[in-house]
Amino acid sequence: MELKLKTPLVFFDLETTGTNIAKDRIVELSFVKLLPNNEKEIKTKKINPTVPIPTETSLIHGIYDEDIKDAPTFKTIAKSLAKFLEGCDLCGFNILKFDVPVLVEEFLRADVEFDISNRKLVDAQKIFHMMEKRTLGAAYKFYCDKNLDNAHSAEADTLATLEVLKAQVDKYQGMEVVDNLGKKVGKIENDMQVLHDLTYSNMVDLAGRMVIKNGVEVFNFGKHRWKPVEQVFKEDHGYYDWMMKGDFPLDTKRKLTQLKLKQFNK
Repeated sequence: MELKLKTPLVFFDLETTGTNIAKDRIVELSFVKLLPNNEKEIKTKKINPTVPIPTETSLIHGIYDEDIKDAPTFKTIAKSLAKFLEGCDLCGFNILKFDVPVLVEEFLRADVEFDISNRKLVDAQKIFHMMEKRTLGAAYKFYCDKNLDNAHSAEADTLATLEVLKAQVDKYQGMEVVDNLGKKVGKIENDMQVLHDLTYSNMVDLAGRMVIKNGVEVFNFGKHRWKPVEQVFKEDHGYYDWMMKGDFPLDTKRKLTQLKLKQFNK
């Protein structure tokens, strides 16, 4: 079954220096742009992160400092990459918790506009966990009956995710999705808006430090967890400054400031 697309859908995967969204950098990226006519365009590139790659990380994805010493930095390709992704929805495996936040951080550091607010974000891992609850390698074997060779290679993982999403849509078309509490939350359809609504969570910022609960923005960590952001601003006047000075992603700080200004302008 071919995916029904109204706009291009870009499958992507990143290899990085680590797992800290705020600090770690991209060392390899791969994008597979699937057009509405199902033609594909693949872009894979190694990136110089401008910081050393920890040995324990290199042992996972096989990319060492020597491999990327002559590679371009993200800043040098940021504008052309943003142009390549213009007007495209995004899909990947675990992109909501990691790849999208890391990509947004890199664009912010490069001072290049990359707005995701009007894009559909489809996370094949979330569909997989909702329906089967396993890993990418197992998903590839389960849905496509293939072994995922060269795992942790950005391009291999990206192409595998493309095949997995196609197989998921084919297998679950029209089936009800039930959450862990037994509540029906929708149906699987060959429609990127439906898949976006099912897989994209209620996060305010991409790191999930703030979420929507009962229609209100609340903190999702620390001493003020589950308290409305607006209430915390009123009761703990130093909390905003503490977060702005703290080790939080730029996207989190940007969204926090937007909520602060929203309160100020009421």
